Amino acid sequence: GILEKIRLCLIKKLLPHLEDRRKYSEEFASSTSFHGVHNIVHTQSKTRRVLWLLIVAGCLAIVIWQICSRFIYYFSWPTTTTVVVQYVENIKFPAVTFCNLNRFQAHAVSNLKVIFLIWNIVSAILQKFAMEDKYSQELNDFLLGNQNFSIKEFTRKNGFYLNSSTLLECDFFGKPCYPQDFEHIFTEYGNCFTFNHDDLSARRVSLSGRGLHLLFDVQQDKFTDEPTLGYTDAGITFVIHSPQELPRFDGLGLLTPVGTHAQVAIRQLKSIIQEYPWGECKPDVKLQYHKIYSTNGCLLECKARYIQDWCGCLPFILPGNGTECDLLKFYKCVYPAVYDIEIKGLCTVGTHNSTCPAPCEETDYPTTVTYSNFGGEKAIKYLSTKLKKSPEYIRENLVRIEIKYHDLSYKITQQQKALTISELLSEVGGQLGLFCGASMITILELLEYVFTNFCWMCIFLLLKAPEMPQWNNPSQNQPTRKEKKRGIQEC
Repeated sequence: GILEKIRLCLIKKLLPHLEDRRKYSEEFASSTSFHGVHNIVHTQSKTRRVLWLLIVAGCLAIVIWQICSRFIYYFSWPTTTTVVVQYVENIKFPAVTFCNLNRFQAHAVSNLKVIFLIWNIVSAILQKFAMEDKYSQELNDFLLGNQNFSIKEFTRKNGFYLNSSTLLECDFFGKPCYPQDFEHIFTEYGNCFTFNHDDLSARRVSLSGRGLHLLFDVQQDKFTDEPTLGYTDAGITFVIHSPQELPRFDGLGLLTPVGTHAQVAIRQLKSIIQEYPWGECKPDVKLQYHKIYSTNGCLLECKARYIQDWCGCLPFILPGNGTECDLLKFYKCVYPAVYDIEIKGLCTVGTHNSTCPAPCEETDYPTTVTYSNFGGEKAIKYLSTKLKKSPEYIRENLVRIEIKYHDLSYKITQQQKALTISELLSEVGGQLGLFCGASMITILELLEYVFTNFCWMCIFLLLKAPEMPQWNNPSQNQPTRKEKKRGIQEC
């Protein structure tokens, strides 16, 4: 009974007559804003009707093709790169880290040649070195006999130092600077010193052509380095970097040999990279021991985590607060762990799905370096009298470095989306309007028309469906024996 009532309700109220449905379709064709449809319906000539049908079908096919191509292009995540040069009244000065190419004091390592092999293991954390097997026995003997030996304290005490005897002159924008203005840091070159480090307030330059002027005395007779490691030059190596980032010498260090005057002109370049999937940046990646994200800092923290998990200690050259590794763990565990990290690719850099993706914003300092011989004859005589050193000593030990901005501007290289959502909608709307004269209202009209006819089709199929069998309670629907006999007698 309930199904029958539903069928009657659908017939009376929801399913219109055939004439009403035909009239609804004609009214839609006459009133819709989809151009060309009313010409198909109301044209009496069959030839004109066929022609308009072909025109509308062709325009509709072109619209579908154009819209599909736009969506395919959008989901390929295209980008464009814009370069803007911005001139300013003042600009932040970068940090500069200086190191002596000769890392250790000669008197401290004259009877301790194994120190170079130990430092080779330490440097392998930052820059991959291969240690020859022929030194392994010598190194084992030293480690077993000197388990409490601290390479960190030895390097800090007997490495290169910065004081009034090695930093002869320091001038920043007309004001004197001193060794106390430099921050000590460990790198693959041992003791290094950073000017304008992150703990200081930001220094700004308001005039190009002036900046940081330094005069170093490398003291060749007091410092040495093993030639087999490749540091056979005498001089100063330095790298220019952001104050919030750690220095990276691998491939970025600038060398200034003794007896030369280096003039370094720098520019500031800011790079802004789009996040995935347009670019390889992931803005949610944060570092634990660095204020700003950088691939180098991320790589060091990644290595620190793996080494601390495997060896239960942390190398002093990596960021972190773990227990410092002794020499034996450096050789037995840390050195193989670094090799394992490199081979297995546990700390990867570059793409969005790597351990250390590209930074969303990065500041670099492209440099132009020019060299000249240090001092003329009169200058050499003046310095010789002032420092009480021979002219030969000055030519073989002094290094002058000048670092300044080329101009008060910075360049911004920004990666942008080639097609945004609003631009995609604009292009889709333009294609619809050009070929079909359609808009968002037209699409809603079509959806309403299709939905209405779909509902009528469903109702029609429901009315034509066979009646469902009634699965009721047998005790209520089946006749009793007396009723059967009565039915038979009546029959």
